[in-house]
Amino acid sequence: MALHFEAREYKARQRAVRRELEAAGLDGLLMFRQESMYYLTGYDSFGFCFFQCLYLDSDGKLALLTRSADLRQAQHTSTLADIRIWTDEAGADPALQLRDMLDSLGASGKRLGIETNSYGLTHFNGKRVEAALKGFARLEDASDLVNTLRAVKSPAELRYVRKAARLGDLALKAGIAATHAGGDEGAILAAQHAAIFSGGGDYPANEFIIGSGRDALLCRYKAGRRKLSKRDQLTLEFAGVYRHYHAAFMCTLIIGAPKKRHIALHAAAAEALAACEAVMKPGRTAGEVFDAHAQVMDAHGLGDHKLNACGYSLGAKFTPSWMDSPMFYRGNPFVLKRNMVMFAHMILMDSASGCAMTLGRSYIIGARGAEPLSKYPLNLIVR
Repeated sequence: MALHFEAREYKARQRAVRRELEAAGLDGLLMFRQESMYYLTGYDSFGFCFFQCLYLDSDGKLALLTRSADLRQAQHTSTLADIRIWTDEAGADPALQLRDMLDSLGASGKRLGIETNSYGLTHFNGKRVEAALKGFARLEDASDLVNTLRAVKSPAELRYVRKAARLGDLALKAGIAATHAGGDEGAILAAQHAAIFSGGGDYPANEFIIGSGRDALLCRYKAGRRKLSKRDQLTLEFAGVYRHYHAAFMCTLIIGAPKKRHIALHAAAAEALAACEAVMKPGRTAGEVFDAHAQVMDAHGLGDHKLNACGYSLGAKFTPSWMDSPMFYRGNPFVLKRNMVMFAHMILMDSASGCAMTLGRSYIIGARGAEPLSKYPLNLIVR
């Protein structure tokens, strides 16, 4: 088996979930998040774009229902012994086959948690599951049960996070080297990905963000490339990735002489990031981190240019996004804990002047505060 952790670590995670099930009065958990499947068993696949479900009951029984295309994937990458296949054929309803699997595992009449907030469970399939299990079992949303446990990383996970961060630093170095007047955005992206892949890294859970000129103000990837002008700006958001664990980075590079507005925006972003770092400690809340960011931005008169969130948790994630919960936004009561991995991003988009400025890096929350994972300084990068 191609396992990334020792079997005893998977067992410990499964026991932790079972304790949470007991505390919630649940007899089992239906998991549709690929992240949950990977976390508990090592199962590694993008097959969650089709119907599949991992079931764990309070006694520790585990069973996966998936397609034939993922049978060997599950056998090769996971600790699972009970792997069942639903049949691809005209009129197939995998939810009915899920009910049959659950019946064989003694789940009839039980109270079951279900991950409804999942990219792996479309509304269409969710309705089928509800219909198939109506009168068979009582379903209760438990979308955050495994996610909350996943937020705190084990020592083995943190080793992968640190490796991801080293790959991210290499990607930043490669991106900077490829950035110059006349440089092509495609070449910059290629250099960053090459640095990660050649270092043993993996695909990210979402596209890298790259934009120059007016597109430097965008916070999402868009198709199409341009070449950099003699005086330009380039926003990059990317992540080093290792065994699906992410360490995210964000920065805006200036080509040619920076404008005064760029310098002012960078100063505010650096100050806000430092303020967030000071609050990122065990016992503080995610909302307090956002407040630290907002207070600095507002003091600089940049309230209209900041976003309504300034970061989020990171971990082993699958497409379509490497963003994990909790997120830094106003009023979020989630209490930060030791060994969480958090990405803080300071994003300023001034549409009136056409200037963008971003600054962000990932951290491990230690006993005394936030440990930056990047070795790069936070200076304004001018090429």
